[in-house]
Amino acid sequence: MEGAPAITVGAMQPTYPEESEQYREKIRAFLDEHLPRNWSGIGALESEQRTRFQNEWRETLRDNKLIAPNWPAEYGGGGLTHLEQVVLNEEFARRGVPTSGPNDGFSIGMVGNTILAWGSEEQKQHYIPRILSGEDVWCQGYSEPNAGSDLANLGCKAELDGEEWVINGQKIWTSSGHTANMIFVLARTDGDVPKHKGISFMLVPMDQPGVELRPITNIAGHDHFNEVFFTDATCAKDNVLGGLNNGWAVGNTLLGYERGVGATTTALAFGAELELFIDMARKTGKADDPLVRQDIARMHTKVQIMRYRGMQALTRYLSGQQPGPESSIGKLFWSQYHQEVTEAAINMIGADAMVGYGDETRTGIGAPAIGIENTAANWMSSFFVARPGTIYAGTSEVQRNIIGERVLGLPKEPRADTGTWKESQAAYKA
Repeated sequence: MEGAPAITVGAMQPTYPEESEQYREKIRAFLDEHLPRNWSGIGALESEQRTRFQNEWRETLRDNKLIAPNWPAEYGGGGLTHLEQVVLNEEFARRGVPTSGPNDGFSIGMVGNTILAWGSEEQKQHYIPRILSGEDVWCQGYSEPNAGSDLANLGCKAELDGEEWVINGQKIWTSSGHTANMIFVLARTDGDVPKHKGISFMLVPMDQPGVELRPITNIAGHDHFNEVFFTDATCAKDNVLGGLNNGWAVGNTLLGYERGVGATTTALAFGAELELFIDMARKTGKADDPLVRQDIARMHTKVQIMRYRGMQALTRYLSGQQPGPESSIGKLFWSQYHQEVTEAAINMIGADAMVGYGDETRTGIGAPAIGIENTAANWMSSFFVARPGTIYAGTSEVQRNIIGERVLGLPKEPRADTGTWKESQAAYKA
């Protein structure tokens, strides 16, 4: 962003400009005023309390123009600078407070940002206020049974019939689909071109007879995600985002937001988790074990790498650049790290870790929520949560290909499925 305040680095210690630190004090005062007494983090709340708090907190953020603080004020956002948004995220993360509601990672972080980047003025005027108010709650329709890592192989088909699209097919691993009333769908709109080129990004209502959800139970016994079936489901002709057959470009913009989220807060969250690891080492009497201490040193180093990688991503963000292929570096790094730290914790805890598991919704994606009780059961829950981290938002193999080809400029891997999408389907079947 031209004219944005600069971040300086002295003695390997990044510092923000004075005006940013003034805004930080403003956010701290806001949290002091609006958080309950004796607040210790959302992880300390039980399930029903947590749900009630999140819903009420979203209303508080919305009323104070903080639910999407860096969105343009003309669309109902807070109109803050990118750096002010980062400062807000950091202070919320330190206090263990959500920056939005339960589905807003999809509604605001993904599709809302993508509508602002690619949408027509009519689409922005219609959808952005509905996202901010919570009237539209979104989920993601990307992966399919035969199009996971190879997302461009998707076969969910949309055909134009007069003034509406008719959609048939299936999506899978639809996180929070059961709490959404809208879904953004990558659909096949042309099978006679190479598979990356015949895809459109569609905005589809879920409250219609042609959409069926079926829950999928995960390893921790929760039904957080679903499979979705479309049988002659419809959406309006104008509900294509970014133009017909341009869905691959639009979809990759959204994935950049998904993979690049939390430039500086990721390290804060995993740093807090590392403190729990150290505390558990003391509780189990293994704080002086040389192997455990080696684990702690290695994990501390990796958290610091996340921190400086986050600062690097932030400089791009502040220059006004859209999330690009570099976001794959952060996603690859933290998802693999989380598997390492949770596995090390389970090994350190030993047999006690085999007895039950904790509340998955208090760990969610990535590091556990601030305030969560430091128990063997909750570490087991985090261990389960970390397993799919190297799969969702693109597998580690996909991230490495993106980094190699689009960041480092290495030669592309040879592909066997050249030609049109229909030809590639015939090759698969053969």
